[in-house]
Amino acid sequence: MINSVLMLLIASALSSSALAKSCPEVLDSTQRKLNAVEQVNLCDEFQGKVLLVVNTASQCGFTGQFEQLEQLHKKYQDQGFAVVGFPSNDFNQDRGSEEKTAKVCYLDFGVTFPMMARSSIKGAKANPVFTEIARQSGVVPRWNFYKYVIDREGNVVGTFASSTSPVSQDITSVIENNL
Repeated sequence: MINSVLMLLIASALSSSALAKSCPEVLDSTQRKLNAVEQVNLCDEFQGKVLLVVNTASQCGFTGQFEQLEQLHKKYQDQGFAVVGFPSNDFNQDRGSEEKTAKVCYLDFGVTFPMMARSSIKGAKANPVFTEIARQSGVVPRWNFYKYVIDREGNVVGTFASSTSPVSQDITSVIENNL
């Protein structure tokens, strides 16, 4: 009897551990970093963190938002938060090489938050992160610098248009409520 109870407890603990470690759909992919060969397993890197996922473009009128995105990243990174950028040319404003995009991000704006390789963020060839964001939120980016807050469990808990400043009270309150 004691052995049966012990086995049941062990099985329960193992299944709870397995459930706790399962990757949220939004993070269930490996992405290449911008202008690099290095790959990032999003689950390993970001599981359990609050994220601000942003589709970016290096030649857009909103490109200056990189400065505010960097401010957010630095302000909250020690609390389990990260900004993650996904450059895209879906709106024809990230033309040229990834090297040029990386220069704008890293040199011109001093971005230190993770930037993934250029990918599509809408349509049939959309990056799986944005496919899942659209499935959860019903909101597909209509322009560059759409912002999505993802909670620690991998749920989209906020969507914000390009014109919303990354450091606006609307965004920061959603971030802070999920930290």
